[in-house]
Amino acid sequence: MKIGIAADHGGFALKQQIIEILEEMDFSVTDFGAGKLNPADDYPDFIGPLARAVSSGLADRGIAVCGSGVGASIVANKFPGVRAALITESYSARQGVEHDNMNIICLGGRVIGPELAKELILAFVKAHYTGEARHERRLKKLESIENQMFK
Repeated sequence: MKIGIAADHGGFALKQQIIEILEEMDFSVTDFGAGKLNPADDYPDFIGPLARAVSSGLADRGIAVCGSGVGASIVANKFPGVRAALITESYSARQGVEHDNMNIICLGGRVIGPELAKELILAFVKAHYTGEARHERRLKKLESIENQMFK
């Protein structure tokens, strides 16, 4: 699984810790920045390229981190085919993939620590979309909305 990751200054420290966790688990990780801590940077500059990579299939899943995770979620969901959510507990990290085919998990670097982040990421990357009829029906409705809005 190819995993992309990105963070602004609010999520920079947690991003670095997450990269170490993922590499220890032998995942292929692409870092979309920030490459260094810059308190004046803006989350769209890094989350946008990550979401574009997931949208285009260059990354299978993404991890987006900003101070609260809210801004990261908003930016990521501007890209076709991206289903991103702010996650703070493991049930939603797993269920978001299984039922909603979530492909970007958004985390708050100022909200959660590395141990909880590890738990959430493990739930996220180990989960698989079930493809049940009710979930497929819902995803088709989302695709219809995207097709109308992203013309």
